[in-house]
Amino acid sequence: MGAFENKIVTETAVLVGVSTNEQPISQVHEYLDELAFLVETAGAVPMKKFIQRLSSPNSRTYIGSGKLNEIKQYAQENEIDIIVFDDELSPSQIRNIETELGIRALDRTNLILDIFAKRAKTAYAKTQVELAQYEYLLPRLAGMWTHLERQRGGIGLRGPGETEIETDRRIIRTKIALLKDQLEKIDKQMITQRKNRGKLVRVSLVGYTNVGKSTLMNLLSKSDVFAENKLFATLDATVRKVVIGNLPFLLSDTVGFIRKLPHHLVESFKSTLDEVREADLLIHVVDIAHPGFEEQIAVVNQTLQEIGAADKPVLVVFNKTDAYSYIRKDEDDLTPKLKENLSLDELKNTWMARTNGPSIFISALQKQNIEELRNMIYEKVRAIHITRYPYDHFLY
Repeated sequence: MGAFENKIVTETAVLVGVSTNEQPISQVHEYLDELAFLVETAGAVPMKKFIQRLSSPNSRTYIGSGKLNEIKQYAQENEIDIIVFDDELSPSQIRNIETELGIRALDRTNLILDIFAKRAKTAYAKTQVELAQYEYLLPRLAGMWTHLERQRGGIGLRGPGETEIETDRRIIRTKIALLKDQLEKIDKQMITQRKNRGKLVRVSLVGYTNVGKSTLMNLLSKSDVFAENKLFATLDATVRKVVIGNLPFLLSDTVGFIRKLPHHLVESFKSTLDEVREADLLIHVVDIAHPGFEEQIAVVNQTLQEIGAADKPVLVVFNKTDAYSYIRKDEDDLTPKLKENLSLDELKNTWMARTNGPSIFISALQKQNIEELRNMIYEKVRAIHITRYPYDHFLY
């Protein structure tokens, strides 16, 4: 191809987490595993994880000087491109870290925004992400990137703020106002679309990102929604008409939730999340094979609370039973069983008792228990329809 062949250079990253009294080291390891997945989804290679135990983060560089020097040495020896922190950093912390290390520093929020920018395909999703990026950028303009090469691209540099003129506060504020106006017009159109869907019961799939919602959507609706083993595969709300038995209803799949989902994204994706807010029934999909599935359930419930959808009827679907594994305890071990020692049957008994509403264990990938799930959805949707339209009940 010649000497001027364009090569795609994969960036390398180190990941940093801080363990405090509220956040034990075991939990930080789990969080950094998720951060590594985020980094991979963004297109970089996570090379090493660094954890520091602190009573509270350093106000200047988030981590202590000793740990910063350790990271600096590793970064120089291994030609690292990016340092990624699992928490949100202040603008001054980012500037100080970049000055000390000579490489770009990203926080978790910036990384998630970057993934959303990469994933956005439709004009609506792109507008929502762009608004969130500008609102993240606005308070970080002062002195940002003045000591680094800003034009060479890379993770955390997609979207707004890439040219010098766009770092002017007035221009950014004007752009935010225009984007909000644009989204408001699209929101009105989408509200009209939802009103025109008639009297069909509306069901929405919710859950942590990468739990198999899109795979389940494809199974139930017999459609071909994009699904892959990466975070935030779905940004735009996808709505399909589904018929189980002779009962039609609308099924929607929306963006997956995640721990510390940036506030700007929740705000800019308001209309997309309206599919959840206006649903008659939520199907909460859980990855039962994930070691932190209990915290993921809590994150989803908290997010539903924040967007005003916590009072909806919920059917909990524990997915990925085919990937579930556990550590069998010896019979003479008398210590209490931990979560990782429970068999799938024991876990089923535990969680079916703990969930407030109905629940079911399935494998969408292996199509296990799907018919039982269809029957449960049918009964829930039928009950809602009969309550709302009592004169139609003879049809079902």
